[in-house]
Amino acid sequence: MHIRVVRPGELDEGEAESWRELRAKSGAPASPFMEPEFTLAVAGVRPRARVAVVEDDGVPAGFFPYEKGPFGHGRAIGLGVSDCQGAVLRPGLRLSARELLRACSLSVWEFDNLEAGQGLFEPGSAEEFASPVIDVGEGYAAYEERLRDRSPKFFRTTTAKERKLGRQAGEVRFVFDERDPSALRTLMAWKSAQYRRTGRRDRFAQEWISTLVRRLHDTRTPGCSGVLSVLYAGERPVAAHFGLRSRTVLSCWFPAYDTEYAKYSPGLVLHLRMAEAAAAAGIGMLDLGRGAAEYKDALKTGELRVREGSSVLPGPGAALHRLSREPGRRAHSFVRSRPRLAGYAQRTLGRIGRLRGD
Repeated sequence: MHIRVVRPGELDEGEAESWRELRAKSGAPASPFMEPEFTLAVAGVRPRARVAVVEDDGVPAGFFPYEKGPFGHGRAIGLGVSDCQGAVLRPGLRLSARELLRACSLSVWEFDNLEAGQGLFEPGSAEEFASPVIDVGEGYAAYEERLRDRSPKFFRTTTAKERKLGRQAGEVRFVFDERDPSALRTLMAWKSAQYRRTGRRDRFAQEWISTLVRRLHDTRTPGCSGVLSVLYAGERPVAAHFGLRSRTVLSCWFPAYDTEYAKYSPGLVLHLRMAEAAAAAGIGMLDLGRGAAEYKDALKTGELRVREGSSVLPGPGAALHRLSREPGRRAHSFVRSRPRLAGYAQRTLGRIGRLRGD
């Protein structure tokens, strides 16, 4: 077995196709974050992106995308925005995490959305989280029926608000795959305002993230395409979402809405329209992503599991990583595991956001 490290742009088309084929054989949901196109897009804004190519008898048997930082500290590709992480390996390949990290000259590889089934890295996981999903594999009508049975009041209220929006603000129109760049700018402005309003760090204030999203909006490949969905009232956008899709999975990423229309719950209306359009486009699952939210609980039909942690090689680099990361991670875990404390933290962030607004 031989492992070589290259820049993502140095992969030839044959290697990229081998990556896609190995991924298709994995049996895991076809997340667009695990496709070579996502890694290539990240490499365009993160120059330290790398791919370890694992070869067995001269044939590609695995691909491991990552970002390399100082002191041998590695991160999952696109850490902070990627909702599905790990290596793409031939089933049954005999390879250890230590072998892979040594070949990459890494002392640590950090992840926060490691997909289930990544046995190579699971021993390094510190916490497991739910990633809610909407299953529309049997069609939207079947999903709607399940939703009506499980949450009749929720569905009735949401659809009533959609009708009210149409009466009071103009005809409701939905575009599943909006190509207008101005609609994407509107969404990013709404999302930035939401981050500030809730006391959170504005992701779009980071140039690499905003550039990555704009580039992915223009990416059109079967395994990884940017999809901007917009709900309009009259000619005015009132809610929007940008995510990535493969042939069978829509990864929900950045939803937001115009707060002037909050009373109509446009975000919920948008997600129902997205589920309907996704099913019509042959998509079987919408992955709502890790993190607790009332709208996810209302819409979900099930859950995937993702993990957070780090795979390490014993040594000074690993010790430095633990000293710098572990106290903060444990503090976050402590707060998350205590609902009253988490609620207090949420309210505090909201107050900070209001102070920023003032």
